[in-house]
Amino acid sequence: MIIKEENTSRLKLFIEQFPRDLPLAIELRHTDWFNQPTVAEELYSIYEENDITNIITDTAGRRDLMHMRLTSSSAFIRYVGANHISDYKRLDDWVQLIKVWVGQGLENLYFFIHQNLEVESPLLAAHFIEQLNNEIGTQIKKPDSPNSKNNPLGF
Repeated sequence: MIIKEENTSRLKLFIEQFPRDLPLAIELRHTDWFNQPTVAEELYSIYEENDITNIITDTAGRRDLMHMRLTSSSAFIRYVGANHISDYKRLDDWVQLIKVWVGQGLENLYFFIHQNLEVESPLLAAHFIEQLNNEIGTQIKKPDSPNSKNNPLGF
C-alpha cells in the first residue's frame, strides 16, 4: 500500500471534525505511514498542529512498526509482549526512554501492555511499574500477582 493524498486528506478531515475538547490518540499500523518520509512528516505535522497523541506500537519482531515521534505532551505506547524473557529488557529500555521524555516535559503517559498469553501481562506490568517507580519517583500501585489472595478473579 502506498499512502495516497486521499488517505491523508481523510485522516485530516477526521481530525478536524473531532471535538477539540476531547483528547485524541491515533494508532496507524501500516508501515507506509512512517516509512515514506514525506508522508510521515506530513502526518506528524497534522498531529502536532492538532495536539494529537501519536500511539507508538512496540511489537516484538516488528521493528518496522517502531516510530518514536512524540506529537503532544502525552505518550501512548502499546507494548506487545512476546511471552519471552526479552520482554523484560524491552520494558527496562522503555523506562529509560520515558525518564528522558519526562525530563523533556512529558506530562502524561499511557502504557498498555498485552501479549498472547495474557496471564503473564500482570507480571510484565508489575515489573514495568516497579522500574518506573524506582527511576522517576512515581508511586504507581502494582497489580496483584495472579496467585494473590487479593485477586478474586484469579488473574
